[in-house]
Amino acid sequence: MPRSDEHARRRPTVDRVDELASSLGLSLSERECVEYHQLTDEVVGGLEDLDHAPRFDPGLRPETLDGRERGYRPDPDEDPLNAWITRCTVEGEADGPLSDVTVGVKDSIAVAGYEMTAGSTVLEGFVPQIDATVVSRLLENGATIVGKLNMESFAWSGRGDVSDFGEVTNPHDEQRLPGGSSSGSGVAPAVGDCDVALGTDQAGSVRIPSSWCGIVGMKPTHGLVPCTGALPLEPTIDHVGPMAPTVDLVARSLEVIAGIDRADGIQLDQRQPTAIETASYTAAVDSPVGDLSIGILEDGFGWEASDPVVDETVRAAVSQFEELGVSVESVSVPVHRQGMSAWAAIASQGGARMLEEGGVGTTHQGWSWTRLARELDTRLESRADDLPPTVKRSRIAAAFLDDEYGVEPYSSARNVAMAARVAYDDVLSSYDALVLPTTIVRPFEKPDSFDRVEWLSQEVLTILNTCPFNVTGHPALSIPCGKPDGLPVGLMLVGSHFDERTILALGSQFEASTDWESRD
Repeated sequence: MPRSDEHARRRPTVDRVDELASSLGLSLSERECVEYHQLTDEVVGGLEDLDHAPRFDPGLRPETLDGRERGYRPDPDEDPLNAWITRCTVEGEADGPLSDVTVGVKDSIAVAGYEMTAGSTVLEGFVPQIDATVVSRLLENGATIVGKLNMESFAWSGRGDVSDFGEVTNPHDEQRLPGGSSSGSGVAPAVGDCDVALGTDQAGSVRIPSSWCGIVGMKPTHGLVPCTGALPLEPTIDHVGPMAPTVDLVARSLEVIAGIDRADGIQLDQRQPTAIETASYTAAVDSPVGDLSIGILEDGFGWEASDPVVDETVRAAVSQFEELGVSVESVSVPVHRQGMSAWAAIASQGGARMLEEGGVGTTHQGWSWTRLARELDTRLESRADDLPPTVKRSRIAAAFLDDEYGVEPYSSARNVAMAARVAYDDVLSSYDALVLPTTIVRPFEKPDSFDRVEWLSQEVLTILNTCPFNVTGHPALSIPCGKPDGLPVGLMLVGSHFDERTILALGSQFEASTDWESRD
């Protein structure tokens, strides 16, 4: 059970020490139990100094919540696609580069004074008193926050129908899903409810709904954008990124939210601090691309489950880059096909451990969101049955892997991820970017009935091309490149670490040179 600051820490008894030792496979004699009780009690007692020691203040609590009007849940007339969980208005600074921009925030990112549910009734009623770093930076630069966006429960799905607050509808076809987990973040900018949305991306959750909803979405280099104040899944694959109808809006937003945050436990590559601090993503939008080169990542096409229309649409769109003077050649990174397996072990074992550790994690180096940890501890203990099937699957799988193999699957996956990172880097040393379909399938139809096994198996298809770049940390930009049969198709550009500027330049020049909605 979580501890409250108002109560002293509980101390162990001899019987409790004996019970815990047995659960750890330790056989203690009666004398040893007494001795280890004394030793354990000394450890717990020594922690009392923590209750009186100074704590790092990340400066995320607003000086006042005055002016933050009470939020509300919109009705279907106002929100027919169910993109929002809470509507509100939080005005940013009067002057700033984003003073003309409205922003919707995924409901796993904190906005002080407003409920943060993470798409689950398990967290319903949890009201953060802090602004996530990215929210603070948006407000400081003039943006207006206009609400919290619907999402897949605990961000564990790529479909769009796993929110406890109801499925979200694709803006291009009311019978189809928008993708997830940032489902509302894909829909709201697509229909003009806001200019920009913030999403989180642990397997493709920014890029999938961007692809299916026909907008632009950026998963930045791992660590470029702080995750402080956002619900984590697993710190090594967690990303926060902007989503918008245009590359320009994505670039403008990225320029504001990117940069070093000492409170964030995800460390930036300290070899490039100057490049990170001075990067001008907005300038990249107007940069020429005629001297650039692209490698068509053949391993991202032709999966067994690939929709041929998706492959054909992306390949046809690549010809537009050639018309812009970009050099285009086919390349192969065979380990791309093992990316899903590596991601699955990392997300399952790592993600389950993060949940067990209250969403904070014992290897996290930055500021710890203690209040969130206590809320999760309390709620998960009493409401585990209310978690979505995706989380239940991962928790059960992780428990089995932990019991049978220990941490070996996770460590093996890390080694595969490193091999993939090196392999992508090798190709990117010869090319400025890679290109492949964002998702190998088009938006799923809303199911008439629920078949858990079929549903979860189908869900995996959404992340086959996206999740490898979560485990390697490369930046990836999804841009709409065609609309066959009235359904958007996303093209993904992948760049070298901290080279968001190049893929933004390529995306913006593609956007300016063709009308993607007329391409079929």
